[in-house]
Amino acid sequence: MANLPKLDLGLPSYDSLFSTEEERQEANTEKVMTIPINKIKDFEGHPFHVTMDEDMAKLIDSIKENDMLMPALVRPKPDGTYEMISGHRRKFAMSQLGKTEMNVIIRDLDDDQATILMVDSNIQRENIYPSERGYAYKMRLEAMKHQGKSVKEFHGDVGTVYDKSTSCQVGTKLRSDVALADTTEFSARQIQRFIRLTYLIEPLQEMVDGRNENEIKIAFNPAVELSYLTESEQFDLVNAIIENQRTPSLAQCQEFKRLSHDGELTADFIEDTLSEEKPNQREKLSFQMKEIDKYFPKEYTPGKKKDLMIHLLENWAKKRSREQER
Repeated sequence: MANLPKLDLGLPSYDSLFSTEEERQEANTEKVMTIPINKIKDFEGHPFHVTMDEDMAKLIDSIKENDMLMPALVRPKPDGTYEMISGHRRKFAMSQLGKTEMNVIIRDLDDDQATILMVDSNIQRENIYPSERGYAYKMRLEAMKHQGKSVKEFHGDVGTVYDKSTSCQVGTKLRSDVALADTTEFSARQIQRFIRLTYLIEPLQEMVDGRNENEIKIAFNPAVELSYLTESEQFDLVNAIIENQRTPSLAQCQEFKRLSHDGELTADFIEDTLSEEKPNQREKLSFQMKEIDKYFPKEYTPGKKKDLMIHLLENWAKKRSREQER
């Protein structure tokens, strides 16, 4: 008899008929596995710094006392290694303790899924540098755009969506940065301002983050303006900042941006600007009136006290001058 073709009647397989629901659930459940640490590579382009700071010391002490309570999340790579999605700090802490293996959950993820999950699992940490947040948001937005699988022209907060094959309008869609803002505490505009920090050269990023060895700090808003300078102009600025041990004000940064846009910003102008003393950087003498009240009659007003102090200082300066002439 000729072999008749099999008919797919949509019936469950033999194995599924004679396996329990518990067994089927277990087959689909991700398991915690122990793998060698040296087989786990950092996520490519991981934007978050892993350093030996106070928080890391606490994490190391916690793992030393209680072991690693939460497994890391990795994805398998074709070469037999794994890429870390969530757990870079735990991996560092385990290595510091001399551990050679760590518990992980292995999950198959494409590049965009992995990027979004990596960012989301780290961005909620308390101590994140501004530049780290900028790189993280930039990576996540790129991944979100890839997942959209459509061409978008943005008008305000809403983008017009076109079918790639026909170029016909098929609907509208929220801008990716607006969609991302819905998942964070920041507006779409603020997210874009964080992303601007990724256009700063490394020395300026360190100053924004407050992690440079010279302990020079640039505020967030001035840093955003400086991100529009060319790389060469930014290096000129870093040299001027270090030379004068002074950072530009917001107004000065806006002027730098304007001149850069017009092609008129020079290293000499940056140096001259930074060498000028800003009002808020002038030394001030301050004390509480109660510290000197005992030296004045009770009926003296603050104005009379000031006049008297200036008069006494003038007499002191004249006396000192006469003594130096002798």
